[in-house]
Amino acid sequence: MADPGHEDVGREVLRTLDKAKTQAYHFKSIVIAGMGFFTDAYDLFSISTVAKLLGRLYYYDPALKKPGTLPPNVAAAVNGVALCGTLAGQLFFGWAGDKFGRKKVYGITLILMIFTSIASGLSFGASATGVMTTLCFFRFWLGFGIGGDYPLSATIMSEYSNKKTRGAFVGAVFAMQGFGILSAAAVAIILSSIFDAAFNRPAFNVDPIRSTAPQADYVWRLLFMFGALPAAATYYYRIRMPETARYTALIAKNTEKAAKDMEKVLHVHFDAQKQSEVTERKSVSSKADYGLFSAEFARRHGTQLVGCAVCWFMLDVAFYSQNLFQKDVFSAVGWIPSAKKMSALEEVFRIGRAQALVALVSTVPGYWVTVALVDTIGRWIIQLQGFFFMTLCMFVLTFDYYNLRGSPCPTDSSKFCGGNHLAFIAIYALTFFFANFGPNATTFIVPAELFPARLRSTCHGISAAAGKAGAIVGAFGFLYASQSAHEGKQDHGYPTGIGIKKSLLVLAITNCIGFFFTFLVPETKGKSLEELGGDFEDVDENDQPTR
Repeated sequence: MADPGHEDVGREVLRTLDKAKTQAYHFKSIVIAGMGFFTDAYDLFSISTVAKLLGRLYYYDPALKKPGTLPPNVAAAVNGVALCGTLAGQLFFGWAGDKFGRKKVYGITLILMIFTSIASGLSFGASATGVMTTLCFFRFWLGFGIGGDYPLSATIMSEYSNKKTRGAFVGAVFAMQGFGILSAAAVAIILSSIFDAAFNRPAFNVDPIRSTAPQADYVWRLLFMFGALPAAATYYYRIRMPETARYTALIAKNTEKAAKDMEKVLHVHFDAQKQSEVTERKSVSSKADYGLFSAEFARRHGTQLVGCAVCWFMLDVAFYSQNLFQKDVFSAVGWIPSAKKMSALEEVFRIGRAQALVALVSTVPGYWVTVALVDTIGRWIIQLQGFFFMTLCMFVLTFDYYNLRGSPCPTDSSKFCGGNHLAFIAIYALTFFFANFGPNATTFIVPAELFPARLRSTCHGISAAAGKAGAIVGAFGFLYASQSAHEGKQDHGYPTGIGIKKSLLVLAITNCIGFFFTFLVPETKGKSLEELGGDFEDVDENDQPTR
């Protein structure tokens, strides 16, 4: 049996952390962990700005008389391999964070991101297939490193935080994704502008060959390699972070080191006399070390884990399906004209600009509204209302999509005439605003709070991996499903599907399922991690019961 004094002192350390005032180190930790998520989003979303450029550079066929595009299987591989790597990394590093400690494996994820970002830009091959194969190889391992950042950053920030502002701190780390998406678009805009000024080329319909400058090959390579910079800038500070007190006290069973570490960074003091008095009171005994696959875990946390995983899965199916109607939105408002009317570099510029505008209008504000309100109105309400409004927006699009979008213009089929473009844009923006002021943020926060310290990182990794499985379904399953049901009307290279309206109906139902599974996830606002995870059986007479 563990020493009672040891466990009571450990509890005193954790209780002090819960009551600690917000200090400079909290904000420093947000930046250190948040820059990892900045890099994650930059790397994952930068591919969307140059995917069409890759098609023009490597898959142009003069016989088709239109700009080159990535074949469906290549497009799926290039865009999806990083998501597959992320899923694997979430599971592996989630387990490793509990097994070896959060700090020991935290730096490894950044090293992977730094080297694979650079390697992605150096992808090589004697043919298009060779270049795409090496790019996919490096992007898988890039995703693997990105995946590790999900459970580790969430767990570390959660365990450093006090219970009053824990949701905002963990949410702020995740909100750095918005700036990463914005930066990926900004770098694409800058690079394309520089190269377009230096190697100005005509539109494709003026000169198909000259419209794609050979030097444009450097644009996507530099874009990927710049992703290494923010990760490299924070590596030193990440490896200098001490292990979290909760891991050290509850798993490593070294309360003295936990106290010293926290005294250094949070400027709190653990009074020896007070600790001695604590040991004279009723001792706190740790719960049995039940495992992840035990009946005890299933009884205590099984429903919660199912709720977290299913909600994250359903959210990412909808969140990553934005490509279904993104091209119609951009075409309707004239942000992106027909590919034939642009040069390769102009297309990169316009796609980057459109992505930046969407991030500014809906993505970034949604994240930070969550940060502002999550510790006031709670995670549960934010997630529930987010799924509700996403469902509502999807149903509106389902039943009024073509009326809102309009019909192809008689003089230019790349544009849409008629319709209600203002409402079309508003519903599109609101869908993703409520995703971010809703389940996209809360599904990241809650799994870092609900589970015991020894399984916290693992359970977060499982929940996040379920989300990435949903992302793969949303990004690619629905890309195929949304193709026209009429032969000959689908995009080149794709089989027939169920059509855009039926796909949107399925997505509305998906969001609705997420809404109801939210009822399996309890509110965590204002509660200590030990109370939520059940790390202690009981407490002394002056404390509140933990279960």
